[in-house]
Amino acid sequence: MNQMGMGAFGTTASAGRGEADAAHGTERGSSWREPIGIVLEIGGSGSRIAFDLGRLNEISSDSDPSVALSGQVGSQVKVRVGNGWLLASVRNQKQANDVPGGMVAEVDFLGEGDEERLTGRIHGFRRGVTLYPIPGALVYPATSEDLSQIYASDGRASISVGKVFPTKDIRAGLYVDALLGKHFALLGSTGTGKSTSAALILHRICEHAPEGHVIMIDPHGEYSSAFRSTGMLLDVTNLQMPYWLMNFEEHCEILLTSRGDDRQLDSEILGKCLLEARSKNRLAEQIGKITVDSPIPYLLSDLSASLANAMGKLDKGHSSAPYMRIRNRLDELKGDPRYQFMFSGMLVGDTMADFITRIFRLPSNGRPISIIDVSGVPTEITSTVVAVLSRLVFDFAVWGREEQTRPILLVCEEAHRYVPSEKHADGSSVGRILSRIAKEGRKYGISLGLITQRPSDLAEGVLSQCGTIISMRLNNDRDQAFVRAAMPEGARGFLDSIPALRNRECIICGEGTAIPMRVRFDDLEEYKRPASADPSFSQLWSHAGGEEEQVHRTVQRWRTQGR
Repeated sequence: MNQMGMGAFGTTASAGRGEADAAHGTERGSSWREPIGIVLEIGGSGSRIAFDLGRLNEISSDSDPSVALSGQVGSQVKVRVGNGWLLASVRNQKQANDVPGGMVAEVDFLGEGDEERLTGRIHGFRRGVTLYPIPGALVYPATSEDLSQIYASDGRASISVGKVFPTKDIRAGLYVDALLGKHFALLGSTGTGKSTSAALILHRICEHAPEGHVIMIDPHGEYSSAFRSTGMLLDVTNLQMPYWLMNFEEHCEILLTSRGDDRQLDSEILGKCLLEARSKNRLAEQIGKITVDSPIPYLLSDLSASLANAMGKLDKGHSSAPYMRIRNRLDELKGDPRYQFMFSGMLVGDTMADFITRIFRLPSNGRPISIIDVSGVPTEITSTVVAVLSRLVFDFAVWGREEQTRPILLVCEEAHRYVPSEKHADGSSVGRILSRIAKEGRKYGISLGLITQRPSDLAEGVLSQCGTIISMRLNNDRDQAFVRAAMPEGARGFLDSIPALRNRECIICGEGTAIPMRVRFDDLEEYKRPASADPSFSQLWSHAGGEEEQVHRTVQRWRTQGR
């Protein structure tokens, strides 16, 4: 039976070669014009193919890298269907002596295109399949010329971020509206070049849209150096975020230290006193009825006085402990210099419009991105600060629906810290608001970009809301499985190569690209790179000098909290 199968494949292949040569009037021997396999079995999203091992060895030395890699895992092949071509990605391979050619592979269909009669190559490529091949259909290598047609822009606005693997010159483009309109995620283990790749994508977006509005939450202070000339750099020294912009939930996170039943009692007390403090502002009188969440300025002294008055009215049977807990925490925030960027007496004025204008880059004035460095924010309130900024983006979009839409891109580095999975969830407000933006943000013109090295620690529903996934190398099995579940079926052949990706290589799939592709990111100019390079132990430990002065300078910054 095996000999019959091999003979049948050889006859079919020879016939196919004859047809191709006759049709195109070219010399025989062109590797890409000769079939390398036949279709054995057809399924809804993929099929099984028998490859000829001899033919794969022949084309492995072809000068076209796309042809040379055809048949390997993650490569593309094309199947003749009627007068057109069907493009497929090879998912896996295994040796099988009972099939023609000696090798079986499973492939995933990516899309289809017409055939150029003069060259035999693909043109007019479109995602999806309308006409399936039948068993026995011939399989050919996909050439670099084919891939250049497939990956060519269809006229939509796009940015170029690198080269398509394994080609030498085909540019990898991302469709801007599709990338941002349905959120995106950049994933990769530590040391894979994730931060530099994120900076590259954001630089390309800002170059494409110099009047854009991008907010980057930077937890490690890496990106300030990358956007020094094109962005607004904000940290604890100049952020000046008014404390009264917090809603009630965020006030509770910062001001309440109790747990259990005591926390419920403390929150009721804080709610009443906070509403009373807000009501003393003239804005409250003009507006009329306000709530405890209304962003109305109030004096910290008024909140403290409200707590003192309420405590003075207590009956002897009630404890003053809840009031004292809140007042002590309030005094602590007012007196601690680390919190001055938020709890300064200078921030009591109604600066909400100015703050939003500055943070959201409205107008951008040639600097379309805000880099918000939260590395200097005290750890216990970092999540709350990010929650306030994220909620301001969402609320501004909701209440600005009557105006001309100004889409905003919110990018969160180390996203698993803010939107953790249920196992790691701490009930913080930042997780809830970012989850809401992921689910509802696109309706209001909010785009969410998530960057993380631990996708398995992200909230389960958030990654699935990202229409485009850019995955660099992931070393952890749990992370790989999590990404595999989030990626579309057609990308399964690429997923197996995620652990084998080189630094600054990635798999891109989803709405932002025509079809899944493996990409080598462009090199970024030195002055555009984030300060994320790992220290060289061998170099830094090979010389000495100046350590005493360095220690003194570090201690000084430590004591003054960077001021």
